Amino acid sequence: MHVHATTILAVRQGGRVALAGDGQVTLGTAVMKSDAVKIRKLADGAVLCGFAGGSADAFALLERFEAKLKDFPANVPRAATELAKEWRTDRILRRLEAMLVVADANHLLLVTGTGDVIVPSDGLLAVGSGGNYALAAARALKQHTTLSAADIAREAMLVAASIDIYTNTHIVVEELACNA
Repeated sequence: MHVHATTILAVRQGGRVALAGDGQVTLGTAVMKSDAVKIRKLADGAVLCGFAGGSADAFALLERFEAKLKDFPANVPRAATELAKEWRTDRILRRLEAMLVVADANHLLLVTGTGDVIVPSDGLLAVGSGGNYALAAARALKQHTTLSAADIAREAMLVAASIDIYTNTHIVVEELACNA
């Protein structure tokens, strides 16, 4: 699935995990909104979730993920796996076009509608139309600077916004302490 019109980036660095998202909402070739918030805190602030894709689809998945977190408290991988299984097998959910990036103190995961729950090997994860640009910038910054997770996320998102027409510079960053 190739998602247009957003960029979400996650960075684990120095005992912190940061999720960043731009604010642009695009309908076709027109910018409809520039200050949307695509990062949410769940589970009383213990879990961060960013979404890329259709807004209605993403919010439907976000609600289902939050319900799975209640079913499996303190077990983000299990909640993500259960959501991915339901998403892939349910006739209605299968049509939803979005992706979720999920982080807590111990885990960083990408959850997709094809049943994937992916753990990145380098503590970096990006989705959306500007995702590859943000990911490349974050890798370089992580390797060659001593910036914090939030600063790497913000700077990498600015690089993506300077290249990708579907990513803007209204960047929201949320972060948590992590065990890595």
